[in-house]
Amino acid sequence: MYDVSKIRADFPILSREVNNKPLVYLDNGASAQKPQVVIDAVTRGYAEEYSNVHRGLHYLSNLATEKYEGVRGIIARFLGAPNEDNIILNSGTTEGINMVAYAWAAPRLEAGDEIILSVMEHHANIIPWHFLRERQGVVIKWVDVDVNGDLDPEAVLAAITPKTKLIAVTHMSNVLGTMVDVKTICAGAHEKGVPVLVDGSQATVHAPVDVADIGADFYAITGHKLYGPSGSGAIYVASERMAEMRPFLGGGDMIRDVTRDAVTYNSAPMKFEAGTPGIVQTIGLGVALDYMMDVGMDNIAAHERTLRDYANIRLSGLNWLNIQGNSETKGAIFSLTLDGAAHAHDISTILDKKGIAVRAGHHCAQPLMEHLGVSATARASFGMYNTTEEVDALVAGLELCHDLLA
Repeated sequence: MYDVSKIRADFPILSREVNNKPLVYLDNGASAQKPQVVIDAVTRGYAEEYSNVHRGLHYLSNLATEKYEGVRGIIARFLGAPNEDNIILNSGTTEGINMVAYAWAAPRLEAGDEIILSVMEHHANIIPWHFLRERQGVVIKWVDVDVNGDLDPEAVLAAITPKTKLIAVTHMSNVLGTMVDVKTICAGAHEKGVPVLVDGSQATVHAPVDVADIGADFYAITGHKLYGPSGSGAIYVASERMAEMRPFLGGGDMIRDVTRDAVTYNSAPMKFEAGTPGIVQTIGLGVALDYMMDVGMDNIAAHERTLRDYANIRLSGLNWLNIQGNSETKGAIFSLTLDGAAHAHDISTILDKKGIAVRAGHHCAQPLMEHLGVSATARASFGMYNTTEEVDALVAGLELCHDLLA
């Protein structure tokens, strides 16, 4: 049985007050809070076990290396990857997508070649492709969502032409909460010889993910949303795509030998991991993923569906409130606007006075904001430790917003 009170007890920050009110943390879509086991792992990593990895022969270096490299296998298990060598460790999704842009796409795309994006993409899955547009003449093709915020896989596949070289798409919208049928997109794209990159930053937090079943060529995740430390993350790369990539960053660990006249690169995935990594951050990510898997990803998903359904009922009862996106696949993410001139920043500020933390702004998704016809929203995003009582607190806070801003 899912015991949310027991889970909440694992997150020390949830017991604090903000503005003399119990903290109601609903900004999980931006960054999640950390359980005590992760905090302990990070503290221990610096206080008792810290050393650089890979090249040392002493006890601490060997210990740090063992723990750091062990995370590769944890991530592979978490994502259903066929082999831990398909996992490249990095600082998060932004680095992962940029790596694909520089290491895989830039060497093989020419002026006029196309990359297909959905209008729901986070800027991290837009700007690297704009770099290629600006520098190499690559064409970005956009696929819109429908009135419910759904992305039709067939619309994505219909956008493919002989010049299409990549589809880059989110698995779950950070604004609308829409889950995208990336498995169908991958299958249809591969029939036409087009690889697919999936931004898994949101989806992996809320539901089980199996990259082998999905068939993604690239699948990026970020640690700070997964109840782990900031500055941690990884990208799954299919073996065929890995073999096509050139090194992205040059430095230590990604080489075997260096002479005055030549460089011999390390084998993958190491040749894509230059320099001293985020050692303790990555170890903390491994602990966070183990924590989530111990709770059970199916259990987390079921709990969040309950929160989503309850929140949808309560929020839909406010006839002056607009919920952006109403997909049947929606996760527990709600982007909200009020009728009239109320700005999202005003909503967030009033809620904060009640101890309720939400995100306000364009959520690094300006093309989607333009598509929706709004400049900003207030976003309440739920996680594994949130409760129906916190939904009620949000509704009460929004009613106050309406009274003050109407």
